[in-house]
Amino acid sequence: MELKKVFSFREQNDEALPFMDHLGDLRVMIIRIALTLVVAMVGSFFFREILATVVQRPLIVVDPVRASSLQSLGVADSMTISLELSFYAGLIVSFPILLIFLAQFLFPALKPTERKILFPVAVFGMALFVIGILFAYFVVLPGTLDFFFKDAKSMHWTPTWTVREYYSFTTQFLIAFGVAFEMPMVVLALVKIGLLNAEKLRKARSVAIITIFTVAAFITPSPDLVTYLLMGGPMVVLYEFCIILAKWVKPKTQTAAE
Repeated sequence: MELKKVFSFREQNDEALPFMDHLGDLRVMIIRIALTLVVAMVGSFFFREILATVVQRPLIVVDPVRASSLQSLGVADSMTISLELSFYAGLIVSFPILLIFLAQFLFPALKPTERKILFPVAVFGMALFVIGILFAYFVVLPGTLDFFFKDAKSMHWTPTWTVREYYSFTTQFLIAFGVAFEMPMVVLALVKIGLLNAEKLRKARSVAIITIFTVAAFITPSPDLVTYLLMGGPMVVLYEFCIILAKWVKPKTQTAAE
C-alpha cells in the first residue's frame, strides 16, 4: 500500500490551494527525486566495471590497442570516474520514475485533455533521449574518436589519453546527443504556448538547417563528410518531424477557446 501511495496521482482540485501546500508538494517531489537518484546511483555503482567496459567499447571498436593504452594519472581516478559513470547511469535508469514524480506535482493543475497525453508525451520524450544516446554511441562516437586520434597524429603529437579525459568526453558527448534529440519536445512546448506554429517553422527552415550544420561542425570538426552528415542529418530530419507535429498541436489559447 505504501508503494502504491508513493506513485499515486492526486485528483484535480477546483479550489485554489494555499501557497504553503504547493511548497509542501514541491518539497516532497524534490525529496523523492533525490532519494531515487541516490538509490539508482548506488545500485549502478556495483556494476561499475560493466559500465566502464560499455563506455570504452567505441574506442575498442576503433582500435583495441588505443583502449588498452588509456592512462590513469590520478590516485583516485578509479573511484571518481566510477562515481561519475554511476551518476549518469543512475539518471538514465531512474528517468522514468523521475518523470512520474514530476507528473504527480503537475497533475492536479492539468486539464483532463492534457492528462490523457501526459503519459504518451513522457514515453515519447524518453524514447527520443535513448535514441539519441544509442545513435551517438553506435554511429557517431567511434568515428569522432578516430578523427581526434588521427588529427593529433597529423600534428606530430603522440595521443596519450587519460581515463578521466576519455570518460568525461564520452559521457558528455552521449548525453549531449540525448538532449539534442529532445528538440521535438521543446518545439511542441513552444507551439503549445503559442510562440511557434508550423508556418513559422517552415519559413525558418533554411536558417534552422544552417544553424544545425554550423553547430554540427563545431561538435564534430571532422573533414570526413560522412561523419559531418551523421551529426547534422538526424537533426534536420527531427526539425522536419517537428513541422509535421506542429500541424497537429493546437496552441493552449485555441484549445481554451474551444
